[in-house]
Amino acid sequence: MIDDYRHKGLRKKLIESIRSKGITDEQVLDVMGALPRHFFLYKTFEEQAYKDQPFPIGSDQTISQPYTVAYQTQLLQVKKGDKILEIGTGSGYQACVLAMMGARVYTIERQRALFDKTKKLLTTLGFTRVKVHFGDGYKGLPVFAPFDKIIITAAPEEIPEELLKQLKQGGIMILPKGSSGHQVMCCITKLADGKYTIAEGENFSFVPMLPGMK
Repeated sequence: MIDDYRHKGLRKKLIESIRSKGITDEQVLDVMGALPRHFFLYKTFEEQAYKDQPFPIGSDQTISQPYTVAYQTQLLQVKKGDKILEIGTGSGYQACVLAMMGARVYTIERQRALFDKTKKLLTTLGFTRVKVHFGDGYKGLPVFAPFDKIIITAAPEEIPEELLKQLKQGGIMILPKGSSGHQVMCCITKLADGKYTIAEGENFSFVPMLPGMK
């Protein structure tokens, strides 16, 4: 896989664009500026990889718009050593961003074809410490819980209670909540008594979060 000066130049412009939209976490910007997004896309889209927009990745799924990735990651407040559960592996791009920030990443994908392809890609790219699992995102990974942070990259209509159980006290969960085509980004903080607070952010459009495996 090739990441040349042209790719790096286009990536630099993309990061400047994301910064202008309000992303202030320099670690997020640095990591996204270093990670070749075109590695995670079909060859067909290589020339467009550094536009701030989503692209299809197969199995009726998309790689999120870079601004969306940066927005969710900034809300997650990633610290080195954080144990993070990602629901919706997709292309693997978001998981790699988190791993490059020093997190221990566990990620779940419900689409078998996408799981197989992405697991192979992450191995090829050297992200062997990202633990990729095939399963139902609504069930999470209780055997590895609790998690410091949870990020959901598809939209549930309601907050998944099972995932809240797998979030440690003081932990943060980021998810786009709402019906198809219109969701609000929610930042949930789990309190010491098991209750939680919800802070709402910007509106987004994500694919729906679905139960089961395919």
